[in-house]
Amino acid sequence: MVTEHSFTMTDPLGVPIHVYEWLPEAEETVRGILQISHGMCETAARYARLAGRLNAAGYAVYAGDHRGHGRTAGKIDLLGDAGRDGFYWMRRDLLQIAAIASGRHPGVPVFLLGHSMGSFLAQKLMCEPGSERYAGYILSGSNGPRGMLRFGEALAKAQLALLGERHRSVLLNGIVFGGYNRSFSPVRTAFDWLSSDTEEVDSFISDPFCGAICTTRFFRDFFRLLQDIHTEAVLGSLCKDKPVYLFSGERDPVGMNGKGVHLLAELYRRLGVSDLEVRLYPEGRHEMLNEKNRGQVTDDLLDWLVRHLPSGQDLLRT
Repeated sequence: MVTEHSFTMTDPLGVPIHVYEWLPEAEETVRGILQISHGMCETAARYARLAGRLNAAGYAVYAGDHRGHGRTAGKIDLLGDAGRDGFYWMRRDLLQIAAIASGRHPGVPVFLLGHSMGSFLAQKLMCEPGSERYAGYILSGSNGPRGMLRFGEALAKAQLALLGERHRSVLLNGIVFGGYNRSFSPVRTAFDWLSSDTEEVDSFISDPFCGAICTTRFFRDFFRLLQDIHTEAVLGSLCKDKPVYLFSGERDPVGMNGKGVHLLAELYRRLGVSDLEVRLYPEGRHEMLNEKNRGQVTDDLLDWLVRHLPSGQDLLRT
């Protein structure tokens, strides 16, 4: 049985962050904590099904709505704008949530699962002070180094100068997402690239907290983050002693149909990450946790988690 509730965390700038907490029925059996960093233009509430599976296996799950997302945004018309230095504060918020989770479950390891945009935040956190707080990192729907990011940033800056930092950029949204459906046929909606499960796609489309058009400053800062995470200066501080699990669909356009995921894995191995696993699912699209074979995907995630629990922790629940 799953116990679900939420709370509001106030960050150092006074911004209230909405946090979901899913707990096993018997909290004393918690063997691990999974913290989720959700993707762009979605909400942490979409991970309730995953949380249920994890709770049944003895894991507590915490997931905050990032700035400009979900209930943290406060109003539907405020979705898609993370504010000034929003991506920096998203990472600080993740660490603050991790500290709260650790305080509620002392001595229990915390793993960070980042999906899509949330995985890029996690990639940056892996190279920053505070990375030691996590026992391991799981990156879903992620990508490695790529080109055209400087062009994207320049275009975002130009739009910002002309139209303002809170302008909803249909142009930039089209550049980022517009090509993702090209390899799929037939195309039923603008979001078919998310999953081959039409019910999951329809659920995303019908959710008022999903699919917002982001602001010019959001896109500018996002392009900057994507460039930053693969620079020598940042990667020089990569925490190499933490296990990393990369999983994606072989047809995920965000990960360049698997190519970008392998590029990221090769980069991490070259930098000295010794405990690294990669899994690409045939015919899978962007949201493997919402794909038709999500049961197997979740089983594989649970298998990875139990193999990376500290010695003795995996015996708490059999």
